[in-house]
Amino acid sequence: MGCCGSAERTKREWRPLEDRSCTDLPWFLLFTVYCVGMGSICGFTIVTGGADRLIFGYDSYGNTCGRRNEPMEGIKLNGLDHSDRKFVFFLDPCNIDIVQRKIKSMALCVSLCPTEELKTYQDLKRFAMLNGSELCSYELAGHKYPSLPERFSKCPKLPVPPSKPLPVFNRCTPVDISCYAKFAEAVVTFVGDNSVLHRLIAGVAASKEIIIGLCVLALGLSMILMVIIRYISAILVWILTSLVVLGSLAGTSVLWWLYIDHRLYGNDTASKVMKEEVEVSRDSGQALLVYAVAATVFTIILLLLMLFMRKRVALTIALFHVAGKVFIHLPLLTLQPFVTFLALLLFWIYWVLVLLFLGTTGNPVQNEETGLTEFRLTGPLQYLTWYHAVGLVWISEFILACQQMTVAGAVVTYYFTRDKNRLPVTPILSSVLRLVRYHLGTVAKGSFIITLVKVPRLVLMYIHNQLKGKENACARCLLKTCICCLWCLEKCLNYLNQNAYAATAINSTSFCTSARDAFVILVENALRVATINAIGDFVLFLGKILIVTSTAFAGVLLLNYQRDYAEWLLPLIIVCLFSFLVAHCFLSIFEIVVDVLFLCFAIDTKYNDGTPGKEFFMDKALMEFVESSRRLERVVERGRTRVKEAVSEGAEMKPMVSDRCRGGVARRKTSLEEVGAGLKGCGGEWEDLQEFQVYYLLVGVLVDWVLTEQSDFVLCLSEDVVLFLCLYLPTSTLFLFVSLLHTSSSAHSANTATSAAVTATC
Repeated sequence: MGCCGSAERTKREWRPLEDRSCTDLPWFLLFTVYCVGMGSICGFTIVTGGADRLIFGYDSYGNTCGRRNEPMEGIKLNGLDHSDRKFVFFLDPCNIDIVQRKIKSMALCVSLCPTEELKTYQDLKRFAMLNGSELCSYELAGHKYPSLPERFSKCPKLPVPPSKPLPVFNRCTPVDISCYAKFAEAVVTFVGDNSVLHRLIAGVAASKEIIIGLCVLALGLSMILMVIIRYISAILVWILTSLVVLGSLAGTSVLWWLYIDHRLYGNDTASKVMKEEVEVSRDSGQALLVYAVAATVFTIILLLLMLFMRKRVALTIALFHVAGKVFIHLPLLTLQPFVTFLALLLFWIYWVLVLLFLGTTGNPVQNEETGLTEFRLTGPLQYLTWYHAVGLVWISEFILACQQMTVAGAVVTYYFTRDKNRLPVTPILSSVLRLVRYHLGTVAKGSFIITLVKVPRLVLMYIHNQLKGKENACARCLLKTCICCLWCLEKCLNYLNQNAYAATAINSTSFCTSARDAFVILVENALRVATINAIGDFVLFLGKILIVTSTAFAGVLLLNYQRDYAEWLLPLIIVCLFSFLVAHCFLSIFEIVVDVLFLCFAIDTKYNDGTPGKEFFMDKALMEFVESSRRLERVVERGRTRVKEAVSEGAEMKPMVSDRCRGGVARRKTSLEEVGAGLKGCGGEWEDLQEFQVYYLLVGVLVDWVLTEQSDFVLCLSEDVVLFLCLYLPTSTLFLFVSLLHTSSSAHSANTATSAAVTATC
């Protein structure tokens, strides 16, 4: 069960296996035990009465309404029979604690909610006599309400507003909710006038049909975009690339023009202005110089990135094209967001209900400030809430990981099936069945790793919010740094987990073995990964913006056409938020498909070369990309070979060997050249990365020389060198080490095989 210590087969077939085995079974058992613990918490709250108190309600003395209660020690007026008193009535329902988000008023169990306004204590007495529902504390007799001195503290605040019970939770709530205006203002901070709130709510109510229609429109646009994006991806990528480059060049040129114009204008008017204005002018010139140099550096770095990644943009376009075909062959992929959202929604509803049950579970405790009885978990039971909170994160991540594994399994089946007409009838259902039967443990382990990072980050965020304005600057900076680092780590682990699930779907290996194999593949294609993530994510983000703007434009037309109400800002905001959420859900599936296709493509090009017995599995669009890359590599290699032949001509002594042995040596030389070509292919990414980092260091030194004074230049130069040695160089070394480690085994096996062939031939 070590992370990478499980016994796996040494040779990877790297294609979907028919005979699979269960992976990470102990983690599946651990996850099952944890889920049983979550269910046990729910059972505990039901058995101890927490669920009954939440649903049926309880009074301020710990009695559950509508039930015969057992007496509790140390609490007065407890243990009463409330079988005929089914509703909870608050003496002052408008006394709300905004911070704690709860009603601070005393609560009683009554048999009937007042349906009319009661203005005097005589009205309270009459209501109690006619309906048998006493609205004052239990120890006060109903016929004595007007004359009792305790009526001011133990009877409802006058006037008593008319109320009606909630359908399920049996609470008497006022018909007029105007007393909740302060609470609404605290929740909706931008509303300062009740009339504005009423108008916004009225606008939403009047345009509910339009809101529903626009949400359906956003859903349809998202599904259509996933299918047609393969036709417009090339145009989008190159247009965006050109606009970014031209925009950066134009911005840099404008800044330099402003700086030169400022210098010329400043020299002409220097003698005509006062000393203070000269200082201001000099500061403005220095600021323009800094802006211009910064823009120049940004433009140079951008141009370097475009120069080194221009060959890999075509791969991104090809992957987008193939991803569009995947959705045509696997239309059930479009249902994955619905299934995942439904599963998450059901789990979140269950989780919230159990959390509310926990809030009314435990030992009765009397509040010292209000004198009311509350139920709190004490002792070891108070950790049940933490257990329940961690379960929220782990199970939510587990559901999302199941979606990733399902999509990865279906895409892997599509990619490694040569004849697309022979795909399974339902690849999605087949992937789900494989997941449930073999790989739930792998998903549980991957989601647990994300939980280990997310829970500390959420705790730190909670601490940061609680200490806002109280901590010093150093502590605040430290907290923000830790939160940012954990967020970055979580994103990296999410990406690695997704590729590990794809490797598990291919080879049926455990999580850590799959993560290691996927990491090696990704490191060998580091610049391709960077290009796909940068350009691909930006294109998908623009797709989301396109859906939101299209839906918002249609909403403006429709809402402007409906002139029955004046406020349509809130409906439009609701529509935009929903459309972005829908677009994010659907295009996230598209992003997963692209990432899995890239992993399959990298595996395919690494272990296959198109020769008989090692045919490619890839699509025609990816095949064209490979062929164009090979043609370019042949041209470059041909030029290098000619240079080497010219240098080494006549400088090598040839041994006397027989024709048979010479043929064997020739074959051995050819085989070694093939292995060397493979090593060069693996090192191509390394060479580009190394060259880019050297250029980046030189640009950094040049910027320091221009922007800093002579006294500070040594300090800035040392910072550049330290950054290069501590960050860029270790990254490059790790990249080269993994590449050489992965290719050394293939080179050794090739040498052994060719040596044996030469010996046999000679």
